[in-house]
Amino acid sequence: MFGVMKRRLTPKTIDALPPATSKRYEVRDALLPGLHLRVSATGGKVFYISTRVQGTMKRIKIGTWPIISLHDARDKARSILRSIELGRYVEKAPHEQEQRMMTLGEVVPQFIELYAKQRTKDWKGSERVLLKFSPLFSSPIDQIKRAEVVRVLDTIIADGAPTRANRALAAIKKLMNWRIDRGMIETSPVAHLRPPTKETARERVLSDAELKSCWRMAELEGFPFAQCVQLMILTGQRRGEVSGMRWSELDLEQGLWSLPSIRVKNSTAHIVPLAPLAIEILKSVPRFQDSEFVFTTTGTTPISGFGRLKDRLDAAFVDAENWRFHDLRRTMATNMAMLRVAPHIIEAVLNHKSGIVSGVAAIYNRHAYLDEKREALELWARKVEELTSYSDLRGWTDASRRLETSARTNFLSSANS
Repeated sequence: MFGVMKRRLTPKTIDALPPATSKRYEVRDALLPGLHLRVSATGGKVFYISTRVQGTMKRIKIGTWPIISLHDARDKARSILRSIELGRYVEKAPHEQEQRMMTLGEVVPQFIELYAKQRTKDWKGSERVLLKFSPLFSSPIDQIKRAEVVRVLDTIIADGAPTRANRALAAIKKLMNWRIDRGMIETSPVAHLRPPTKETARERVLSDAELKSCWRMAELEGFPFAQCVQLMILTGQRRGEVSGMRWSELDLEQGLWSLPSIRVKNSTAHIVPLAPLAIEILKSVPRFQDSEFVFTTTGTTPISGFGRLKDRLDAAFVDAENWRFHDLRRTMATNMAMLRVAPHIIEAVLNHKSGIVSGVAAIYNRHAYLDEKREALELWARKVEELTSYSDLRGWTDASRRLETSARTNFLSSANS
């Protein structure tokens, strides 16, 4: 059951209605009997009219607030009540039933196009994990059972991807809540379902020797991966932000890289001061004719293939275990702390929410801690430069030979195929 209250609805009172704390609740309009508003746990608000049609009590959907205004909802409700009173009302069940009975396989593309793409930069990640529910794609969206979802999550865990199971649950929850908000289903089968596995934050930090090897192994790759990985190390920015770098974002004379909010994970515009070594690396990048991308082999898209790059580096970089490109951010932050850079400056360099000016001030203070960030990044770059100097070649010569041999073998293999 769900709670019911009665009040005179106004746009202001509707906006102020809080999300349901558990199950949905109803607010009946004191001005027009039969008209009510359902509020879900996600804050979605849908107008309905409850009345008798040929002796049977019916609940007829009017529309979703604020797409349907209160004025339009009352007009539509009055029109329905008038047609019922005159015996002219014909239920539009086939159309409504068609939407309510869509299968999960039909809903997923709609969810990605109308919701995920509008609200998250990682919509492709949501699409990938939702494909894990393909065994349920033929099921009507309102008939999917909680136990069926749990079985899919158990299969993902059994395949050795417990973290992905958590991501899959988060995605299917958002999809179900989106359908509730649109008035297509009444309840979510995964409401209050807890993540199947407990996640622990990664703590991996590359040692000086590992960082040196990573730099040099990447260098042997040549353009575009060499410069891309080296800039990931020097700037501490995310892989997608570095690999998707645009020439228009760079001011090499001022030594600045301006990341727009649309390209940043937390949607906060970010300015990264570039150390002299980073500028030197960028100046060595060959510019693809008429391309906006710094790292590209096609001219129209940024580089991809980091999974295969990681495999090649791992094949040569035998002493490093369980590392990821994202660990380079943590490695930089840890080293900055060891170099006595203040924690809030490290956070500002990483563009973490806790380390930046927020609210209205952020709009007018994009250059917050710019000098301090520059000093920290130049300090870090000097350490990297010392680590990767070629005066000491021990510990990486054998690895470089393995990488060169592997590259040569792969080239010959592809040439003969």
